[in-house]
Amino acid sequence: MNLHGVSGHPEPSSEPPIPTGSSSPKLKISPKLNRWSMGRALRSGGKLDRPIHRSDNTPRRQVTESKQTDEADKKTTAIDVETTAGKSIYLVSDGTGWTAEHSVNAALGQFEDFSLNRGSSVNTHLFSWVEDEERLIEIIKQAAKEGAMCFYTLANPSMAKSAKQACDQWGVLSVDILGPIIEGIASHLGVSPSGLTRGAPGRVKTLNDAYFKRIEAIEFTIKQDDGTLPENLSKADIVLVGVSRTGKTPLSTYIAQKGYKVANVPFVMGVEPPKTLFEVEPRKVFGLKIQLVVLQAIRRTRAKTLGVDTEAENNYSGIDLVRKELDFASRIYAANPGWAVIDVTNKAIEETAAVILRLYHDGRDTSTTVPRISKRY
Repeated sequence: MNLHGVSGHPEPSSEPPIPTGSSSPKLKISPKLNRWSMGRALRSGGKLDRPIHRSDNTPRRQVTESKQTDEADKKTTAIDVETTAGKSIYLVSDGTGWTAEHSVNAALGQFEDFSLNRGSSVNTHLFSWVEDEERLIEIIKQAAKEGAMCFYTLANPSMAKSAKQACDQWGVLSVDILGPIIEGIASHLGVSPSGLTRGAPGRVKTLNDAYFKRIEAIEFTIKQDDGTLPENLSKADIVLVGVSRTGKTPLSTYIAQKGYKVANVPFVMGVEPPKTLFEVEPRKVFGLKIQLVVLQAIRRTRAKTLGVDTEAENNYSGIDLVRKELDFASRIYAANPGWAVIDVTNKAIEETAAVILRLYHDGRDTSTTVPRISKRY
């Protein structure tokens, strides 16, 4: 089974095999990594499979592992919501809910330590395309029953007003995310907002040149995933490189949705990267690096998910092999100083993408300082 996800690249035979009779050294994950992983799980409504340690002598609270949550479960109706342990947050939108969801998730990142210390989870429920008052009131009543907090992004002033009144009436703590922004822009521009929802008749349609450019970028990125069609690397706006499990594919997809053509090329021990990679303008190439212990933990989880045998798991996530691959990538980065190298350890995709796009638009011209080499390392 190809754990690296590299198409057409066999595992090298030059590397010494890891003995099948002995397992790789037991993974020792740092407290920082533990707390980061636990915090991410709790913030997203997940539950832990071990007790939460408290500083006092009170009994530990055993939290069991939850089943895998489907993304569609968040997009539910008031009737479908099940009350679970921890605090609940309702996100109500007359559109897709992207603004509300990302704003609240960004804010929740500030409370990971609180969630860990309390051993409690925060459950978010997204209600999108809420365009009639009856459904809006139904959702807010359900929030009141559950003791949830409500965030809403409603472009229609009448709906936003109804949401505020209903939340006050039913004692639901609420925040209007979009309202203050619209008011501020209206004041700055000196014009009144349209008040039209995203799908309302008369709203300017989004099927413009920018939309089709974004679709084209997504299609290009899918075709260029994992080193496919290296002859097209010169056509990419951005090229991501790195060893397996550094997040190249999800990062490529995320950036492509912003209208950039992205290609990604994996670095595999014993497999020379395509020559066309070194012909790409250096400022367009971004190397991804990650801490050893974190990468090993990610790979081990990946291997267990795929259900591979012990030998295959050790050949993919053994500490010595992972270290060699990271060193291999580091040598390539050192030979190409014009490439920006970004540490993705414990970073969300959105964070890494923001750094890449900022550097990309800086327009650094380092082509005169980077050697063009056909053989490396």
